[in-house]
Amino acid sequence: MAAELGASRLLAPYFSSSQIVWTIIIGTIMIALALGAVVGGRWADRNPDPDRLYLCIMAAAVWIALIPLVGKYLIILISGLLIVAVSTNFLVLAAFISCLIIFVPPLFLLGTITPGLVKCATDSLDDNASVVGRLSACNTVGSILGTFLPTFVTIPAVGTFVTFLIFSGILLLVSLIYFLSSHAHRLACLIATVAFVVSAALSPMTGFAFWEKGLAYEGESIYNYLQVKTLADRTILSTNVLFGVQSVTMKHPGMTGMYYDTALAAPLMADQARSALILGMGTGTYARQLKRYYPRMAIQGVEIDRSISDLALKYFDQPADIPVSTYDGRAWLAASGQHYDLIMVDAYQDITIPFQMSSTEFFSLVRKHLNPGGVMVVNMNMIDDGQGSINAALTNTITRVFGSDAILTADVPQTTNRELFARRPASDDFSGTKGAEKTTMRDYRSSDLLAEAAARVSPDPDLSQMMEQVSSRLSTVGNAKGRVLTDDNAPVELLGMHAIDGIISREAGPYRRILQQEGIQGLIREVS
Repeated sequence: MAAELGASRLLAPYFSSSQIVWTIIIGTIMIALALGAVVGGRWADRNPDPDRLYLCIMAAAVWIALIPLVGKYLIILISGLLIVAVSTNFLVLAAFISCLIIFVPPLFLLGTITPGLVKCATDSLDDNASVVGRLSACNTVGSILGTFLPTFVTIPAVGTFVTFLIFSGILLLVSLIYFLSSHAHRLACLIATVAFVVSAALSPMTGFAFWEKGLAYEGESIYNYLQVKTLADRTILSTNVLFGVQSVTMKHPGMTGMYYDTALAAPLMADQARSALILGMGTGTYARQLKRYYPRMAIQGVEIDRSISDLALKYFDQPADIPVSTYDGRAWLAASGQHYDLIMVDAYQDITIPFQMSSTEFFSLVRKHLNPGGVMVVNMNMIDDGQGSINAALTNTITRVFGSDAILTADVPQTTNRELFARRPASDDFSGTKGAEKTTMRDYRSSDLLAEAAARVSPDPDLSQMMEQVSSRLSTVGNAKGRVLTDDNAPVELLGMHAIDGIISREAGPYRRILQQEGIQGLIREVS
């Protein structure tokens, strides 16, 4: 269990911690344990030698101890080979092959142990059921410890790499005690000890993003891998080393050149802009932009990862006067009785949207927390159009809740982001009655309404100029046709995976052509 949880944290910075990756981890490890049990039973019947059991434990311990040292390099190698070789299901294939190579061998060896212990501990058929019962109980207790200790103790305290070393060290110690007490296999004991010491000494010297130099911060929280990089014009937070940036703060005042600028249109579409709620506060970039251009607005942030909030204060100049609740966004809404003029939904778990924040039930909850005339803006991180895409599903879902006449979208230039604006009618009071609207969402398309509103609320000409550009990019949506996401059926991981395949296909296309035309040597010349 400790190896399984460690596997999820080792793979998460590269492939995410989505349900897809968890399924691959659990499935491959269960296969390894099952095969190990079958083979271990045959070994035990042929030769019930305890030395073989402890040699398997020692070999598994050494392999697991080496995972922090070499595992990340294998993952990058596998990813690099696949990214220029496959066009679809990159996450599935890369995660599966990585699990197969890194985790199956030691778990197979550990799977052989229980049948051997049963054979060695059984004296007669009269008590074999009791022996199996006691061994099963010990296995269960070990699984409980291997589940709770990494999650709540070792990973938060010392990280994933040291967690692997702690549990592999326990296995190694058990085998060393046995062999040293019996004066057997001393050379194997020496080699295993040296391998463990080398890995323990060298593993902490490089992080998950071992190719990055001069990172301001690299660490782990209970939810995420966290990386802070400081550049000349911005500070970047990444929770995944392969798929870009999750939060950015610009070092200069004004527009960021990112989706936050487009999202600044949301307060201007609302009847009033006195209060805002940000679900997925991150490092607070949108909150800072709101404070700059709408200084009288009261802002509340919600961020599930306390470590990100701490980094925001330390590295990203998040204003200390903006309250941030450490909570799941949906659970916070369910417990709150407050209403807001603006609600920003920008919650991401690694590279996917949490399924519970993508459904009709969730967006209905958001709608209830909007004041009449209030606006919700949703950051859709991956532009993936067409029937069956994640953006189509999200748009259909929001349309089902707000109605097509209340929704506009705007793509963000030179990014993979799309902002969706949904307005609760001003005449839609909390009893549910509706009436005619003086200004509809469609009035903001290709008109000066946004720019004029920006000039009234802020003397900064940058906001008016940006709103002119946003107006020209606004698009309407049709009626909800196709998949609508619900709490019961929201396969956002699979939909997101298809979007990632499209991004990888576009980005890796030139390298694939080089590989086809010039072979591996040409590809090496290109990337070197």
